[in-house]
Amino acid sequence: MIDVTHQINAVSRAVGSRTLDAGEARTVTISQTYKADADDLWDACTNAERIPRWFLPVSGELRVGGQYQLEGNANGTVLTCDPPTAFSATWEYGGQVSWIEVRVSPTSDGARFELEHIAHVDDELWAQFGPGAVGLGYDMAFIGLYLHLTGGGVTVDPAEALAWFASPDGLRFITAASTAWGEASAAAGTDPGAARAAAERTTAAYTAVPE
Repeated sequence: MIDVTHQINAVSRAVGSRTLDAGEARTVTISQTYKADADDLWDACTNAERIPRWFLPVSGELRVGGQYQLEGNANGTVLTCDPPTAFSATWEYGGQVSWIEVRVSPTSDGARFELEHIAHVDDELWAQFGPGAVGLGYDMAFIGLYLHLTGGGVTVDPAEALAWFASPDGLRFITAASTAWGEASAAAGTDPGAARAAAERTTAAYTAVPE
């Protein structure tokens, strides 16, 4: 399905913090440069007809003030939109509200997609899983976007994607991406041993076989 080593190395991951009106929040940022036109990349991540081809079916109104719903996942409100370079929205899931900021920029060899997730994080949950609990899901979605853009707009089959993530290559990808998030957490100041342990727990959670 994909070259695991290439994809792991192509993605940049960072962990940080931000001060919001309600207090300190943690940030998880993931980005990748694609061999694509910036306008096409923008359309891929904002066009309701294209988003399901690489991510999840989406309903609602994708405009400022509009409500959206990702099938089986988050919902929220579009807060800002500055086409074709940036948008922001709330990310509401499991009774919790966080925020995403998406940025698209042209580069010398294509276009860069950057997503920053901002959240007030439960300290116990963070200690247990670290940034990978959120970041690993985005890593998996970035594979779909890569395949969609490099495959001439191909639609990623959800069943095939799930089967791949359960394959040896898929499990190797999950482990490597989780490890990379642990390294990003350590680079941001987390004790390296604690960051590594949290990454291992995240890997176990994502690779657990349902009983």
